[in-house]
Amino acid sequence: MVPPPPHSLGPATNPVRCYRDLLVWQRAMDVVEATYRLAARLPPHERFELSSQLRRAAISIAANIAEGHGRASTKEFLWFLSVAKGSLMELETLAIAAERLGFAPGPDTEQFLHATAELSRMLAGLRRGLQRHRAASDGPSPLAPRPSPLAPRPS
Repeated sequence: MVPPPPHSLGPATNPVRCYRDLLVWQRAMDVVEATYRLAARLPPHERFELSSQLRRAAISIAANIAEGHGRASTKEFLWFLSVAKGSLMELETLAIAAERLGFAPGPDTEQFLHATAELSRMLAGLRRGLQRHRAASDGPSPLAPRPSPLAPRPS
Protein backbone atom coordinates (compact mmCIF):
# COMPACT_ATOMS: atom_id res chain seq x y z
CA MET A 1 0.00 0.00 0.00
CA VAL A 2 1.22 3.50 -0.83
CA PRO A 3 1.40 5.84 2.19
CA PRO A 4 -0.84 8.93 2.08
CA PRO A 5 0.80 12.10 0.78
CA PRO A 6 2.29 14.45 3.37
CA HIS A 7 0.23 17.47 4.44
CA SER A 8 0.09 20.43 2.16
CA LEU A 9 -2.03 23.56 2.02
CA GLY A 10 -2.18 23.34 -1.75
CA PRO A 11 -0.24 22.50 -4.86
CA ALA A 12 2.03 25.55 -4.57
CA THR A 13 3.33 24.69 -1.09
CA ASN A 14 5.93 22.24 0.09
CA PRO A 15 4.73 19.24 2.05
CA VAL A 16 4.70 19.63 5.83
CA ARG A 17 5.71 16.42 7.57
CA CYS A 18 6.38 17.96 10.99
CA TYR A 19 6.52 21.38 12.62
CA ARG A 20 10.17 21.76 11.62
CA ASP A 21 9.03 21.90 7.98
CA LEU A 22 6.97 25.04 8.65
CA LEU A 23 8.78 28.10 7.31
CA VAL A 24 7.24 30.20 10.08
CA TRP A 25 8.81 27.90 12.72
CA GLN A 26 12.18 28.09 10.92
CA ARG A 27 11.98 31.90 10.89
CA ALA A 28 11.02 31.84 14.59
CA MET A 29 14.18 29.85 15.29
CA ASP A 30 16.20 32.47 13.37
CA VAL A 31 14.67 35.08 15.69
CA VAL A 32 15.68 32.94 18.70
CA GLU A 33 19.30 33.03 17.50
CA ALA A 34 19.16 36.80 16.91
CA THR A 35 17.63 37.27 20.35
CA TYR A 36 20.39 35.33 22.07
CA ARG A 37 22.97 37.47 20.24
CA LEU A 38 21.16 40.63 21.36
CA ALA A 39 20.83 39.38 24.95
CA ALA A 40 24.54 38.53 25.08
CA ARG A 41 25.35 42.22 24.45
CA LEU A 42 23.35 43.44 27.44
CA PRO A 43 25.25 44.53 30.55
CA PRO A 44 25.90 41.86 33.20
CA HIS A 45 23.47 43.45 35.67
CA GLU A 46 20.66 42.77 33.13
CA ARG A 47 21.57 39.08 32.70
CA PHE A 48 18.78 37.85 34.99
CA GLU A 49 16.24 40.53 34.13
CA LEU A 50 15.87 41.92 30.60
CA SER A 51 18.18 39.35 29.04
CA SER A 52 16.25 36.45 30.54
CA GLN A 53 12.89 37.92 29.50
CA LEU A 54 14.12 38.40 25.93
CA ARG A 55 15.26 34.80 25.66
CA ARG A 56 12.07 33.36 27.20
CA ALA A 57 9.82 35.40 24.89
CA ALA A 58 11.76 34.31 21.80
CA ILE A 59 11.70 30.63 22.76
CA SER A 60 7.99 30.89 23.49
CA ILE A 61 7.25 31.93 19.91
CA ALA A 62 8.86 28.87 18.31
CA ALA A 63 7.62 26.54 21.05
CA ASN A 64 4.00 27.64 20.64
CA ILE A 65 4.14 27.20 16.87
CA ALA A 66 5.46 23.66 17.40
CA GLU A 67 2.97 22.82 20.14
CA GLY A 68 0.05 24.17 18.13
CA HIS A 69 1.10 22.11 15.15
CA GLY A 70 0.99 19.00 17.30
CA ARG A 71 -2.55 19.63 18.50
CA ALA A 72 -5.54 17.75 17.17
CA SER A 73 -7.65 20.59 15.80
CA THR A 74 -7.31 23.73 13.75
CA LYS A 75 -8.98 25.67 16.58
CA GLU A 76 -6.23 24.63 19.00
CA PHE A 77 -3.50 25.40 16.46
CA LEU A 78 -4.98 28.90 15.97
CA TRP A 79 -4.97 29.46 19.73
CA PHE A 80 -1.28 28.53 20.02
CA LEU A 81 -0.46 30.81 17.08
CA SER A 82 -2.23 33.60 18.96
CA VAL A 83 -0.04 32.93 22.00
CA ALA A 84 3.03 32.97 19.72
CA LYS A 85 1.93 36.36 18.34
CA GLY A 86 1.60 37.71 21.89
CA SER A 87 5.10 36.49 22.73
CA LEU A 88 6.38 38.16 19.56
CA MET A 89 4.87 41.50 20.63
CA GLU A 90 6.46 41.03 24.06
CA LEU A 91 9.83 40.35 22.41
CA GLU A 92 9.60 43.48 20.26
CA THR A 93 8.70 45.59 23.31
CA LEU A 94 11.67 44.23 25.27
CA ALA A 95 14.04 44.94 22.36
CA ILE A 96 12.75 48.51 22.10
CA ALA A 97 13.19 48.91 25.87
CA ALA A 98 16.79 47.67 25.58
CA GLU A 99 17.45 50.29 22.90
CA ARG A 100 15.76 53.11 24.83
CA LEU A 101 17.77 52.23 27.94
CA GLY A 102 20.98 52.46 25.90
CA PHE A 103 21.75 48.73 26.07
CA ALA A 104 21.32 48.01 22.34
CA PRO A 105 22.45 50.20 19.43
CA GLY A 106 19.68 51.62 17.24
CA PRO A 107 20.80 49.96 13.98
CA ASP A 108 20.96 46.54 15.67
CA THR A 109 17.49 47.02 17.12
CA GLU A 110 16.13 48.19 13.77
CA GLN A 111 17.49 45.08 12.04
CA PHE A 112 16.08 42.90 14.83
CA LEU A 113 12.65 44.53 14.53
CA HIS A 114 12.72 44.01 10.77
CA ALA A 115 13.16 40.26 11.38
CA THR A 116 10.34 40.21 13.95
CA ALA A 117 8.05 42.12 11.56
CA GLU A 118 8.67 39.48 8.89
CA LEU A 119 7.86 36.75 11.41
CA SER A 120 4.68 38.61 12.39
CA ARG A 121 3.56 38.69 8.73
CA MET A 122 4.27 34.97 8.39
CA LEU A 123 2.26 34.17 11.54
CA ALA A 124 -0.63 36.27 10.23
CA GLY A 125 -0.53 34.47 6.89
CA LEU A 126 -0.57 31.04 8.53
CA ARG A 127 -3.45 32.12 10.78
CA ARG A 128 -5.45 33.34 7.75
CA GLY A 129 -4.87 30.07 5.92
CA LEU A 130 -5.91 28.00 8.91
CA GLN A 131 -8.97 30.19 9.50
CA ARG A 132 -10.06 29.61 5.87
CA HIS A 133 -9.57 25.87 6.36
CA ARG A 134 -11.52 25.97 9.62
CA ALA A 135 -14.38 27.86 7.98
CA ALA A 136 -14.64 25.05 5.43
CA SER A 137 -14.56 22.30 8.09
CA ASP A 138 -13.30 22.02 11.65
CA GLY A 139 -11.61 18.73 11.10
CA PRO A 140 -7.98 18.14 11.91
CA SER A 141 -5.58 20.89 10.96
CA PRO A 142 -4.23 20.43 7.42
CA LEU A 143 -0.79 20.72 9.01
CA ALA A 144 -1.35 18.27 11.87
CA PRO A 145 0.73 15.10 11.83
CA ARG A 146 -1.01 12.13 10.28
CA PRO A 147 -0.79 8.69 11.82
CA SER A 148 1.64 6.36 10.14
CA PRO A 149 0.01 3.99 7.65
CA LEU A 150 2.05 1.25 9.33
CA ALA A 151 0.62 1.94 12.81
CA PRO A 152 -1.76 -0.66 14.15
CA ARG A 153 -5.40 0.20 13.61
CA PRO A 154 -7.82 0.23 16.53
CA SER A 155 -10.07 -2.81 16.53
